Amino acid sequence: MTQFLFSMITKYKFYSIVLGVGLLLLSCAGQLNKTNKKSSTNPKPNIIVILVDDAGYADFGFMGCKDLQTPNIDQLAAQSVRFTDGHVSATVCSPSRAGLLTGKYQQRFGYECNEGDGYTGMDTLQTILPKILEKQGYATAAFGKWHLGFEPSQQPLQKGFQYYYGFLSGGRSYFYRPDKDDRKNAKTAMVENNKQVKFDGYLTDVLGDKAVDYIKQNSHHPFFMYWAPNAVHTPMEASKADLEKFPNHPRQLLAAMTFSLDRSIGKIVNELKRQGLFENTLIFFLSDNGGAHNNQSINLPLKGFKGNKYEAGHRVPFFISWPKQISNSSIFQGLSSSLDIFPTAMEAAGVADYSSYGLDGVNLLPYLKGSKNGNPHQQLVWRKDAAAAIRFDQYKLIRINGLGERLYDISNDLGETTDLQFTKPAINSMLKQKLLDWEKDKMKPLWTEGAVWDTITLMIHDDLMNNRKVRVRNPEELQKFLSNK
Repeated sequence: MTQFLFSMITKYKFYSIVLGVGLLLLSCAGQLNKTNKKSSTNPKPNIIVILVDDAGYADFGFMGCKDLQTPNIDQLAAQSVRFTDGHVSATVCSPSRAGLLTGKYQQRFGYECNEGDGYTGMDTLQTILPKILEKQGYATAAFGKWHLGFEPSQQPLQKGFQYYYGFLSGGRSYFYRPDKDDRKNAKTAMVENNKQVKFDGYLTDVLGDKAVDYIKQNSHHPFFMYWAPNAVHTPMEASKADLEKFPNHPRQLLAAMTFSLDRSIGKIVNELKRQGLFENTLIFFLSDNGGAHNNQSINLPLKGFKGNKYEAGHRVPFFISWPKQISNSSIFQGLSSSLDIFPTAMEAAGVADYSSYGLDGVNLLPYLKGSKNGNPHQQLVWRKDAAAAIRFDQYKLIRINGLGERLYDISNDLGETTDLQFTKPAINSMLKQKLLDWEKDKMKPLWTEGAVWDTITLMIHDDLMNNRKVRVRNPEELQKFLSNK
């Protein structure tokens, strides 16, 4: 009997071990199948555009900043292709977004100014990036600032986004304000799809958490996410907890706002990694224009700031991450534009032919993978009402109606201090003609920003063109200037 019991116990232990190993193998196989399912059913990359708002050229660690903390952004940038000559198509928020999402100069449909006299918003005939990706089987979502029109036909859900959480206007508070920004039917109010909603906490954090939830819910099929927080646009507001992290900081508000922005981007990247999606996610990071004069931003070594045609108005921090396809940690010096995001995303998503959309951007992937060398663009142009600029090779011409022109050699004078129009008259004439040629098939602006802002913009350019301190930067300063004359 004792021998029989011993035998039975031994067999039971053996079968238990076998069963345990079997269950372990099945579990591993299940996990492997889950992973393989993601890779086999989702060969197309996820695509994320991170478009921050009014960020200074020098205000991230990867751009040389020492006093603002951006560890998550810096870590992502360190394993990405960083652009040293990357630009947006406009120096202010709204037309810059129109150019990015259509992949064409926004002057082709009359959209070159922020809201102003006669503002009508996005031309509803224009096809934007998510509409095409939706047809390719992508889930599409937008988060944050829209700023492309208020009419129902111009809003995200009518333009190709299947989900939207954000606000339609150009700016709002970072906190829920039922008596102001969040009053009923306000253009600044937060909406989820078509429904006005409340939110708790600090808006940048809320937008980050919403993006993380979206990634969790859409991890088994390709998705396109347009994550466009209003950070670090005014108003200068931060949470108490983040402000307390930076006591006595000379740029305390911006430091706290940037810290929250970095935290949310870190959450997004970490969730991609948790879901096994990071390697096959194409991420674009950039600012919608240069740092503003009123948000404590720093644009050095560039001249100017948001809203004018000097480099700080349109040259922005810009990098692209796609570990599965693009070598990590490299610098790209070719002349590039936010217009390139559209065709680059099309190529990555496997869209067979996108030439019919009349794009002005260039597919960057051959340059980033090393099969092409040089500059994606030989020429880029910027125009907002009376102010225009053209970059051709290393030279840049700024033309301001009523003030004349300035010619700079950007490769040798990044700060745009030395005017070459009289020492290089042939180049000056060539660029003037190229600018005129570019304008031949572009529309005049359908609206302008109004007489007050037109005057301010003219005065800013007058001072910058003559290497003077800027006298007037907003309506209040203009009124004070005029009253003292």
